Amino acid sequence: MATERTFSILKPDATKRNITGAVNAVIEKAALRIVGQRRIQMSRAQAETFYEIHKERPFFGELVTFMTSGPVVVQVLEGENAVARYREVMGATNPAQAAEGTIRKTFSESVGENTVHGSDSAENAKIEIAQFFEDGDIVG
Repeated sequence: MATERTFSILKPDATKRNITGAVNAVIEKAALRIVGQRRIQMSRAQAETFYEIHKERPFFGELVTFMTSGPVVVQVLEGENAVARYREVMGATNPAQAAEGTIRKTFSESVGENTVHGSDSAENAKIEIAQFFEDGDIVG
């Protein structure tokens, strides 16, 4: 197994409800280290660029509006097979279908406000991390 990094966003619904510490505790309990973390207000341009892959989908505008509706916490997580491990810890996109104990099952209120984003591959993790962090921002 290899140590790798993945990217995480604690979305506006998490910051609004002040549950970022509780979500971080679940992340750390899963043996993922938070090696970079910053609370930001995502601009419309940042959100549109970040979610560009969904540009042609009907929910794109709503997603961008949601992601810019309040502060988010962007993170770099590190651990053994971090991408796969974090995806497992997040749970299914739809909280109703997520496994018990996952972040989305425990904290999410809906499919649209599902608390967290995580990279879907090591390659995308590198791209996503680079959008919000410079090397000096990450300790570990």
